[in-house]
Amino acid sequence: MKPFANNRLTRRFAALKAENRAALVTFVTAGDPDPATSAEILAGLPKAGADIVELGMPFSDPMADGPAIQKAGLRALKSGATMVRTLQMVRTFRKTDRDTPIVLMGYYNPIFSYGGERFAWDAATAGVDGVILVDVPPEEADEIAPVLASHGIAFIFLATPTSDDARLPKILKHAGGFLYYVSILGITGTAAAAGTSVAAAVARIRTHTDLPVAVGFGIKTPEAAAEIARIADGAVIGSAVIDRIAANLDGEGRATPAVVPKVLEFVAELARGVHGARTD
Repeated sequence: MKPFANNRLTRRFAALKAENRAALVTFVTAGDPDPATSAEILAGLPKAGADIVELGMPFSDPMADGPAIQKAGLRALKSGATMVRTLQMVRTFRKTDRDTPIVLMGYYNPIFSYGGERFAWDAATAGVDGVILVDVPPEEADEIAPVLASHGIAFIFLATPTSDDARLPKILKHAGGFLYYVSILGITGTAAAAGTSVAAAVARIRTHTDLPVAVGFGIKTPEAAAEIARIADGAVIGSAVIDRIAANLDGEGRATPAVVPKVLEFVAELARGVHGARTD
């Protein structure tokens, strides 16, 4: 039996579907603003209401990310973040939380440098459930996708407003866990798309796959998250969470005692919006 034979993503989405509610998916960068604070935030996210956690793998050239997440990555790297430490964060998290799905999100270069097979094994045994690599299109996924799959890790792909009906089958070829619909064109942390356009896109995607569809980019408030939660299977919030970290650092960029409670308070607000969206 594989050491990772526990498909948390599938089970979580199935449980939420049975409850007729969407998932709150929150993103934080591993090691931001420092290892101890980052670990405390990660541990608190499920209790605050996050159903799935995306954990950013810090990288020095995050081309798809906006200023907030770029700065988070730089803070993490400055504090000593590495792939080894990121995986150790997951390992430590799993000592007290065996159920919340963890998805690593980032870029292929750190995985390539680490070694694909080594990464897949170490990630699986640490308790990682999925990986999002924003710079790996489906045409270039044949190198890493089978390795992840062989270790039971879902490769979660991105679809965008330009992903037409001819493109979607290619995106879905290696896809697992859920499909991440990027609701806008551009980088993270920018303006949100209109709910009507997102609804039409999600409906079209569902004609191609039974995978859950989570929507992200530009969701900044509980109200916006609730709107997405009425449409999709999950609402992904990243930059707005990172903004709460940044707003509670001191003048030297170090964590203050307010960081963790302010972040978790905001996540709880998002959770109330998402979890009550279909009962309003």
